[in-house]
Amino acid sequence: MTPLIGTFSAGTARRFGWLFQLVGGGPGLYSWGYNANGQLGLGDILNRSSPVQIGTLTTWSVIAGGGDNGFAIKTDGTLYAWGVNGSGRLGLGDTTTRSTPVQVGALTTWSTVSAQSANASALKTDGTFWTWGNNFAGALGDGTTTNRSSPVQVGALTTWSKVSVGSGFVLAIKTDGTLWGQGYNANGELGVGNLTFGYSSPVQIGALTTWSSLGTGATSTYAIKTDGTLWSWGGNTSGQLGLGNTTDYSSPVQIGTLTTWSKVEGANQHAVAVKTDGTLWAWGINSSGQLGDGTTTNRSSPVQVGALTTWTLVNPGGGASYAIRT
Repeated sequence: MTPLIGTFSAGTARRFGWLFQLVGGGPGLYSWGYNANGQLGLGDILNRSSPVQIGTLTTWSVIAGGGDNGFAIKTDGTLYAWGVNGSGRLGLGDTTTRSTPVQVGALTTWSTVSAQSANASALKTDGTFWTWGNNFAGALGDGTTTNRSSPVQVGALTTWSKVSVGSGFVLAIKTDGTLWGQGYNANGELGVGNLTFGYSSPVQIGALTTWSSLGTGATSTYAIKTDGTLWSWGGNTSGQLGLGNTTDYSSPVQIGTLTTWSKVEGANQHAVAVKTDGTLWAWGINSSGQLGDGTTTNRSSPVQVGALTTWTLVNPGGGASYAIRT
């Protein structure tokens, strides 16, 4: 799940139906929804049906949610984590659950973070790539399948620019525009042209140097190139790849022929995207109306959500989708 900066992030409502939001010029950090494991960061395990501020600080800049935990970076570059800590997924050096934000180490050089239910990844300002948590199928990319309760560096490169965590796999883009993946691949979610169970070190996806952004679902991946084209691959049981069918693909396939896509993000079995004209589009499973098209009919190709041209940011979660207008 791609992190969102200075705005909001569905704290993976994919499984638990909860949300984080950054509000105001500070901004303050708010959460609401399911809280049985302290994943709202409010110091208790009480569910909330409306937003509640996490502490009083107004210095948060980046947020990301896993299945039952949360991560945030402050404007001073420090990284914080809270919630369930199985397999050390909070990066705090132990497996103790936390109900309030706790700093991950003492560094002040974190720039972005992405998380799923079992593991997390982050980039530092020096362009290095770090991971921690559950290492099933080599998702942490450190050449092993050993769980890590503290951040471990992926290789020695300082050229990583974007990262997105899926369910047991991680995708990342380098500053040269190349795309890389690691971890679980039984559904082809790494896009490397095979169904090899897992890769414990980053493997390049094709040879192109034109990838600009990406998003991950549970078993599927989405990416946009510098020319504005949209691509997908991986699991497709509900048409979540947007290719007009329910066939899995182990290599990137273009969604339509348009060159006007600007943002995309995936959830369990659906995806949401925004075009450069500000229109909002969705596809995949729609059993709970998560596509926002007024029906509960699954869509295997992108369908426009309403007629507005003022959408700027999207983030879907399991049975729901979230978006911000200009």
